[in-house]
Amino acid sequence: MKTTPSTRASQFLVLLLVLAGAVLSAPGRAEADPVYGTQSIAYSGVSNPPTSDKPQSKLWFNAGSWWADMWTTGTGWNIYRLDRSTETWVNTGIVNDTRANTLADVLWDGSKLYIASHVVTVTGDGTPNPSQSGQPAKLYRYSYSGGSYALDPGFPTTVTNNSSESMTIDQDSLGGIWATWTQVAGNSTSGYTNTVYVNHSADAGATWDAPFVLPVASPHPAPDDISAVVAFNHNQIGVMWSDHLANTVWWATHPDGKAADSNWQLQPAMRGKGQADDHLNLKSLQSDTAGRVFAAVKTSLNDYSPDPTVPQLVLLVFKPGTAAFTQSTISVAGDCVTRPQILLDTQNNMVHAFQTAPPTSVTGCSYSGAAGAIYEKTASMDNPVFGSGRGTPIIQSASSSNMNNATTTKQSVDSSTGLVVLASDHVAKRYWFSDRPLGTATPPPAAPAASFTATPTSGTAPLDVVFTDTSTGSPTSWSWAFGDGGTSTVQNPTHSYAAAGTYTATLTAGNSTGSSTASATITVSATTPPPATGGITVVNSSTTYSGTATLTAPLPVPAGTAAGDVLVASVAADLNPAMTPPAGWTPIVSGLSVSTGARLFSYYHVVGASDPASYTWTFNTSVKWGGGITAYRGVNNATPLDSTVATATDTSWTKSSLTVGSITTATNGAMQISTIICDCASPVFSPPSGWIQRWQSAGGQIADQADVLQATAGATGTATWTFSAIRGAAAWRTALKPAG
Repeated sequence: MKTTPSTRASQFLVLLLVLAGAVLSAPGRAEADPVYGTQSIAYSGVSNPPTSDKPQSKLWFNAGSWWADMWTTGTGWNIYRLDRSTETWVNTGIVNDTRANTLADVLWDGSKLYIASHVVTVTGDGTPNPSQSGQPAKLYRYSYSGGSYALDPGFPTTVTNNSSESMTIDQDSLGGIWATWTQVAGNSTSGYTNTVYVNHSADAGATWDAPFVLPVASPHPAPDDISAVVAFNHNQIGVMWSDHLANTVWWATHPDGKAADSNWQLQPAMRGKGQADDHLNLKSLQSDTAGRVFAAVKTSLNDYSPDPTVPQLVLLVFKPGTAAFTQSTISVAGDCVTRPQILLDTQNNMVHAFQTAPPTSVTGCSYSGAAGAIYEKTASMDNPVFGSGRGTPIIQSASSSNMNNATTTKQSVDSSTGLVVLASDHVAKRYWFSDRPLGTATPPPAAPAASFTATPTSGTAPLDVVFTDTSTGSPTSWSWAFGDGGTSTVQNPTHSYAAAGTYTATLTAGNSTGSSTASATITVSATTPPPATGGITVVNSSTTYSGTATLTAPLPVPAGTAAGDVLVASVAADLNPAMTPPAGWTPIVSGLSVSTGARLFSYYHVVGASDPASYTWTFNTSVKWGGGITAYRGVNNATPLDSTVATATDTSWTKSSLTVGSITTATNGAMQISTIICDCASPVFSPPSGWIQRWQSAGGQIADQADVLQATAGATGTATWTFSAIRGAAAWRTALKPAG
């Protein structure tokens, strides 16, 4: 039965009378849940919720109608058409897979219908279940004519002979079909390994190559992780997968055409403790000149923090022109949401996000995966700022309280298609859906675009900085964080930095629609760096970084350097690479890692009579990086180091400090030096008490170097670096020996 606003009100009253207060007295509920959406066919005999899995699409729009791949009791998976005049799904009688233990991903390319049906093996990190061989994933290809679909000769074909938790497909710019899935192997004795697999068919699915492991550095996530594929930018294929083990959502791209299967570029889409979860949904805008890819992902931050405001569902947007991702929060942990799906409305330039959450009468939740109702939130595709809360309920019924697994189409939508979302209640064994028109919407007022100027951005302590708001979009509130603990809510504040350091000043500008942030780096140096009693002085420092992946890290030599000075250089590199230093540099640490993320390389070098103006470090793979050099004068050129090297690492992502153990110096007047890195791209460090910060890289991967004089030789005691936020970090500590 189709529901309208008037019939919903009637149904709500009837429901209250029938239930006679029973629902009203249910724990955590204030009233019975109103009905949203339309009830559809009942089903039985299928192993998994028929509208799952998370990356998959079950619907498509063709020839003026919406269609769906739906399970029919006693028959199998059938093609259905939505009759909008009666709001009913009509079985066309076209059956594809009859196996009850399968799920499918559907693609309509404008002339052909592709249905990739795979046998499902659901797995988890706590209870891994290996993929089963002899369980083929099949590709069905149909032609459309005269209002009906016909299976093409030679189909179905076999994509792989193994089961998987999920599988998705897409079509490249040359008509080839790509598929990806994850495959678990092993046992409880030897352990389990999960692997990201890819396969492709150059002839539109008729014949398939052998499946292959995605040839990148990190193709082995946790057993619960999954992958998804998307075509974008008219010339590339992208594969995204979650990776609990590396706390990362990965993104790998491959150019269309004759590029070798080994030609993939890898980068993190999002990383950090609790950032990865096995919920992915990808959509692309093939008509978009920027070639953007939109990805709805779920974090695991609720597992690590009781804070209800941490992001739970996040929208990632990839722009090929910058090869970078931006991210915005769809919903927070306190919204109790899960299983995001997105849909792109090109006419209104809107991204629609759909999510499962408890019914409208329930405000809390015991865990984020609880079924209940389907909600929708929207935001501009150009500035995706979502409002607070769960959004608008679109599928809900008190008589069917376990709605879950929203699914829709890979295609973009507009006023000619309208918008259809399908879901299922796997307890009541019933399909439900939402169908509504899409007119030309009046877009909501845009959230402001934050920006500001800071004058000056560098100088000696104490440094007074004037901040001037230049935000657009009519902000009505301003929240400043100056990076040293100071804050302000005035529009144009002045702030004084009392101590030397590198600080990130951040402005959050907001109005009734939403908010955005902007930041700038303020560099404050000590008034006069203290010389060491033994004669060691600091000449100068230099720092630079690369926010895009490169194979080399060129670091400039600090100004004023002369022959006999000792240079101490450090580079923090993303993705844990190997590195080759320039000739003539001696390692302090040649690879100190923060798990599988950042890696620290530190070296020293005695300056000669004709040294170059910069030195270049070379990586074995393209990575983002940050680094710097400090020049010291008065150091013993024959034996520059006066102690052994102490190191410390913390990869728990639960601490806001790192303590490096004691060292023992042999010479009075030694200069202690220490470098720290984090697996992050924003400054967070403060040096140990009494130490002077010489430089901190501003992006890419963060590194920070500091030093302090030790007048008398002997044991130094420990030294503790502090962070402005919880991080994973690694650090080393040693001392320079005075000359003479």
